[in-house]
Amino acid sequence: MAGFLATVLICDDEPSLRELIRISLDGPYSFAEADDGEKSLEIARRLRPDVIILDMMMPRLSGLEVLSEIRGDRALAETPVIVLTAQPSTKDEALRCGADIVMVKPFEPEQITAAVEEVLAGRR
Repeated sequence: MAGFLATVLICDDEPSLRELIRISLDGPYSFAEADDGEKSLEIARRLRPDVIILDMMMPRLSGLEVLSEIRGDRALAETPVIVLTAQPSTKDEALRCGADIVMVKPFEPEQITAAVEEVLAGRR
């Protein structure tokens, strides 16, 4: 879709990972970033991004807590959420909580690009 500029909210407490995701997503995107769970929710509610990339382990609120809040918020409930986790054992729990895609760290840049394109394709 020409002219479509998707807003991606990157929620991770590691600045280097947020940068890697930004660099990996070379396309028609604008970015917002949050380094803890509370900021993630605040920014998501204010911006209503097209997709949220959410780390499981963050300060103040965990990724699962943020995901639960997002799914319970009528304005955000349908927003695609890609969850990142360093612990493969948490993948099923994230999916049960409403994650659209769960990616286990480390991942290849192409994987994050494909995941974002997949969830955005479902919204158009």
